Amino acid sequence: MRYVLHADLNNFYASVECLSDEALVGVPVVVCGRVEDRHGVVLAKNLIAKKLGIKTGMTLLEAKRLAPDLVAREARHDVYLKYSKAVKDIYREYTDRVESFGIDEAWLDISCIARSWEEAEEISNQIRERVKREIGLTISVGVSFNKVFAKLGSDMKKPDAVTVISDSNYRQKVWGLPVEELLYVGRATKKKLNDLTIKTIGDLACFDVKLLKSHLGKWGEVLHDYARGADLGEVKKSCAHDEIKSVGNSLTYYRDIKDDEDVNALLLLLAESVTSRMIDYGYSYARTICLTIITNELHHITRMETIPEPTNLSCVIASKAMELFKKNFSWSMGLVRGLGVSVTNFTNADQMSLLDDYSNHKKLEKLERAVENLRMRFGRNVLKRGIVLKEKKMEELNIRDEHTVFPKI
Repeated sequence: MRYVLHADLNNFYASVECLSDEALVGVPVVVCGRVEDRHGVVLAKNLIAKKLGIKTGMTLLEAKRLAPDLVAREARHDVYLKYSKAVKDIYREYTDRVESFGIDEAWLDISCIARSWEEAEEISNQIRERVKREIGLTISVGVSFNKVFAKLGSDMKKPDAVTVISDSNYRQKVWGLPVEELLYVGRATKKKLNDLTIKTIGDLACFDVKLLKSHLGKWGEVLHDYARGADLGEVKKSCAHDEIKSVGNSLTYYRDIKDDEDVNALLLLLAESVTSRMIDYGYSYARTICLTIITNELHHITRMETIPEPTNLSCVIASKAMELFKKNFSWSMGLVRGLGVSVTNFTNADQMSLLDDYSNHKKLEKLERAVENLRMRFGRNVLKRGIVLKEKKMEELNIRDEHTVFPKI
């Protein structure tokens, strides 16, 4: 039997802000992007603000209508990363299988130390109490025999709680839930399932898999397995002392992104920031490019692909990211709130010299480095791509210095 935990830091950004400032205790608090961007869109809220009806994605203006005494704090991603790492260091004391699922969530496989559901629950409570005592934050923990059900469990009781979904009780606890609560069932998939009269996770588990595949393809079979508790995905190993394995940037745009032209422009800006950070970290070339899409309903889609020839060119990274976008997102799924680009699987210059088009690559590299040197000397906006001049807000973006970095945590 596997014993898998999903640990979710409660109201993470807002909780860190409240922990950092005693004056915020007992008052409604939200964390926003820059106030001038999207009119201060709410990225996170504390429990008091949540009870007042404030939701993630609201503008600050809308939130203040609900809570006139609301306190807003601008997001400090570098601070949140430090807290995230400290919490995950505690997790790693129990198992080497700790897989991050964003900055505030992680799966842990504790099969190496738990021998029963009672022991798994006891260990979960130990971890929960340690995080609260040593870091000052609370977590909700789901305990199950696979990653998907563990994630469901962590959402069932919040904040500061443990929920066990075992091999003997999952039908009672899971199958009656709305199908959209299953991991990876977004708005578009929910509609397709509802059209098939699938309303609950139990409906999905009992539905004819062949018919499901005819409507949703291979993904229908995967979701069918998830609903039946047949998720066999392992929790990946991590090491607290690993070097940074990926470099990247993300942004939440001031408005919803509505077309491929906007996406292409923003991906070019993100790719430029990534190559600049590669220089900072001393990495020569990367083989794998990862794209993250955040929809206007805050669903996350992450896809990656390894390219035949490693690169450090922003034009190549942006082109591959755009290719991934077109393969994995349709505008029928909604609008886009944010984008992220990162690279990994690094290699050195010696291996690059063996490529057939190495000479051409070096010419493009020199050109991009000359542009980067000018930006470092005279400011990020001294040279701009023509594609971003279409809109003042886009033209003024300084993604490299003002937006989230993706390290390995």
